[in-house]
This record gives sequence, C-alpha cells and structure tokens, in this order.
Amino acid sequence: MNISLKQKNALFLQNIFTKILIYGILYPISLLPLNILYFFARIMQFFVFKVFRYRKDVILTNLQTSFPDKTKKDISLIYKAFQNHLCNIFIEGVKLLTLSKKELFKRYKCKNPELANQYATAGKSIILMSAHYNNWEWMVLSLSLQFDFHGVGVGAPNSNKVFEKIINKARTRYGTEVVFADKVRDTFLQYEKGKKQVAYMMLSDQSPVSVAKSYITQFLNQPSAMIYGAEYFAKKYDYPVLYYVVNQYKTGYYEIELRPISSTPQSENYGGIIEKYIAHLEKDIQSAPAYWLWSHKRWKHKISL
Repeated sequence: MNISLKQKNALFLQNIFTKILIYGILYPISLLPLNILYFFARIMQFFVFKVFRYRKDVILTNLQTSFPDKTKKDISLIYKAFQNHLCNIFIEGVKLLTLSKKELFKRYKCKNPELANQYATAGKSIILMSAHYNNWEWMVLSLSLQFDFHGVGVGAPNSNKVFEKIINKARTRYGTEVVFADKVRDTFLQYEKGKKQVAYMMLSDQSPVSVAKSYITQFLNQPSAMIYGAEYFAKKYDYPVLYYVVNQYKTGYYEIELRPISSTPQSENYGGIIEKYIAHLEKDIQSAPAYWLWSHKRWKHKISL
C-alpha cells in the first residue's frame, strides 16, 4: 500500500518518539526498585484518574452493569481500588523491561505446576485459558519458566510496530514466544507436526473482533460475545485445557493457581469449554473485582441471546 510523504514523516516521528520513550525514559525508570516505582504509581493515579478522568464512564458503566445488586458506595469502592491496581499494573509492566529471573520467581510463582506438567510428561501440549486479571504480563515473561513446556503467548498486534518489536523483545527474553492472530493457526500446526510440547497462553476475556465467529452467552449479567479460539484449537488438536488465575497476596507478589477445565476437549459439547472458563472467571472477578481490567470496552458490541 502506498503512503503519502506526510504519512511517512508522521510514522518516522512516531518511531523516533517511541524509541526515546522506551530507551530514554522507561528503561532507566524500570531499573528502580519496585517500592520506589509504586510511589510513582500513586502520583500517576492522581493525574490519570483525578485530573484526566481516564475512561471513567466506561469503567463505571461496566461495574454497574456487571454488579446490578451492588450499592453506589460499593461501586465507588471498587472503582477506587481499581484505580490503584491499574496504575500498579502499569508500573509492573515497566519493570518487566529489566526484571531479573530471580526477582520474577520471588514475586510470581505457580502453586500447582504439576497439574500442567503431567501433560508434558505424557507428550501432550496444553491450552491455558485466563483473563486480564491481576498481572498478566509477568505470566507472558515467565511462561516457559513456570512449566515444562515451550510457552507461547497468543496476543493482539500493536499499531505501533516499533513499540511492539521492542516490548516483545523484553517479553520473550526468558523463552516465551509471542504470536499474533495472523500466525496462530500456522504456529499450532508447526508445533503439532514437530511433536513439541507447548503451553499456549490464551487470554479470552477481550471483546472479539468478529461477533459472527464468537460464542454468544451470558457473562457478568449481560449478553456477551466470547472469543472462541481456545475451544476451537483444543478440540482440533485434542489439547487439554486448564484455567489459571493470578492471585495477589500483597502488592507486587502473585501466585498462579491452575484449575482443570477439560482433559478430553473433543468430548465436550459446543461452548462447553468456554462456559467452564466463564464460571471460573466470574467466580474470581466476584471474589476480588478490582483486579479485572474494567477500563476496556468489553461490551462495545450490542448482542442479544
């Protein structure tokens, strides 16, 4: 596709700005201890939510619709806790750029990896279904370290390709591979043919690009289109499916908990895997609602059951 000189210049300036932002600002900041970075998070919280009111309407609408039985005070408390959490997650994302293996394992560890590793021993790949709940980026960073598999994180591409390249270099430095939608089918096929044991990390809680290719169901008290990819690939290749939740037991410290969804996916009814995933996710969100990503437009598509 041909682009104009003006577009070329704008892209050039964007690339320069991105490199200055990451290498000149974020990398040096990421070298600071996390307790200092959390102080910056509180300053950031003031400006993002008090001054600029970041997605306030989206967040409050999502909360009110998802929890119709909660009082205005309850919603307000969740909203304030979410502000704190989101800024911490951003800071931890910056720390990802330079986080060492030693500190990563001190702060982010699976409590029951044997639930996944039994399949590696049996020579099978698995699918790990989860959501944007607590710190998901450190799971990408540590996936190949947590389990006896080659880790593959399935993600969405970024429109800023320079940013995407630099961030993915940081994300994948401990062995995890990141693939996007246009390469997912080829990746599954490649590793299946090569008989390589892979743990595919698939976050299935975002609004799907195509409603027509989604599974429609009830999620958090409203009709929702759910991404069908995890169930599709599980059935196609007969890969066991596990759900994982990332629990935070104090600021900056997390524990991954695995739960079985299906060891025989090809015997599941259509939508059965997704429904089990939703049941786990709703339980975790209801238990600690501030840790889910309420600022994304999960219900931007109007859907009826």
